[in-house]
Amino acid sequence: MARSTMQLTFLGATGTVTGSKYLIQFGDKKILVDCGLFQGYKQLRLRNWAALPLTPEKIDAVILTHAHLDHSGYLPLLIKNGFKGKIYCSAATRDLCAILLPDSGHLQEEEAAFANRYGFSKHKPAQPLYTRQDAERALAQFQTVEFERDFPLPGDAILYLRRAGHLLGASLVQIRHKEMTLLFTGDLGRPNDPIMVAPAEVARADYLIVESTYGNRLHDPADPKEKLAEIINRTIKRQGVIVVPAFAVGRAQTLMYLIHLLKTAGTIPDIPVYLNSPMAVNATAVYRRYRGEHRLNPEQCEAMCASAKIINSVEESKQLNQLHGPMIIISASGMATGGRVLHHLKTFAPDPRNTILFAGFQAGGTRGADMLRGVEAVKIHGKYVPVRAEVANIDNLSAHADYSETLNWLKHFVSPPRHTFITHGEPDAADALRHRIEEHLGWRASVPEYQETVPLDF
Repeated sequence: MARSTMQLTFLGATGTVTGSKYLIQFGDKKILVDCGLFQGYKQLRLRNWAALPLTPEKIDAVILTHAHLDHSGYLPLLIKNGFKGKIYCSAATRDLCAILLPDSGHLQEEEAAFANRYGFSKHKPAQPLYTRQDAERALAQFQTVEFERDFPLPGDAILYLRRAGHLLGASLVQIRHKEMTLLFTGDLGRPNDPIMVAPAEVARADYLIVESTYGNRLHDPADPKEKLAEIINRTIKRQGVIVVPAFAVGRAQTLMYLIHLLKTAGTIPDIPVYLNSPMAVNATAVYRRYRGEHRLNPEQCEAMCASAKIINSVEESKQLNQLHGPMIIISASGMATGGRVLHHLKTFAPDPRNTILFAGFQAGGTRGADMLRGVEAVKIHGKYVPVRAEVANIDNLSAHADYSETLNWLKHFVSPPRHTFITHGEPDAADALRHRIEEHLGWRASVPEYQETVPLDF
């Protein structure tokens, strides 16, 4: 007779691509896999302010799949609220979190101060979710884990990390306890990403938690450089500015590398390129440190790092808004939810000569999703900004596997998991991947609900 030894609770990444949090309970031990922020729709963002359905002090450990804020960004608040344990992750994930988390706290402090100064918040006074100091305190609890080495966890469990592609340090997280194995994909990379290595193959797991960001879509097989060149050259003819909201870690570096290739080939003119994100600048330096985790040789890595003029200070950032095209401004955040890019959108989105270029998935409820939907105006800092600029998207620059790439990766399993849980996708995408896994592979699969708890039997 099957005996239940574990429980798995889905505390995020259900019905959305954000807020990844999975709670594993066995015996008296509680381990959290990922600890991300909710982004997008207001009803999702409000979950960041609500208490977790467990006491942070009672969590024994946290394991991160990778550094992106929808997987790591809640950590400072978890620690602020009493978590005392270790945060386990790869070395590159730790180094990227050392950039991302303090920046996240700083941005939240800036936005609260901006809201209070101009009075557009409903809260009096507006408060940050956490501060830069909270984030820096969290970093003291990180402990790095080597890839492909058994690592002991509380309660006689064993952690084993494999490379997931997607981002520097991104990991497929395997947890073994007695006879049972759980595998979390985190964000699954692509087999032929221009920069990142392919995700490692996995042969077996008893229970699989797989992401589904592109569970209902295929990436365009065309070379993304060609579309990027078309958009840039089209905007240059209008003497316009190309504003690229880009994730500071991952997407910004890919764009810089592709722009370098296009300029070297003479496909686009040698117009100014500005990287207006101190966080992205620091993240780019991490690529030099972890050359074994990406495809670029030292010369290519240096060319990528040198392909844009770095904007550091707030004053330099403001001065960009006084310049005229043609030029390219790459700035965080990737879904236009915050950061310096909002000030560029306020300046450049109303002018039809300009282009707002998105280069990745836009979660529902974000300004990025709204602009791609064709809205006439977006609300920024309490006021509506007209969107008359061209709005373009290159979705095959995504670092997430599409449904075909995901199915091909799953086919390396020599036997099906007992059950596969589909998470980290909008409802249509998650259910589409569930259907494809059941139809093409014959596996048992389901899409869990928010805060649903399931017993894991062997």
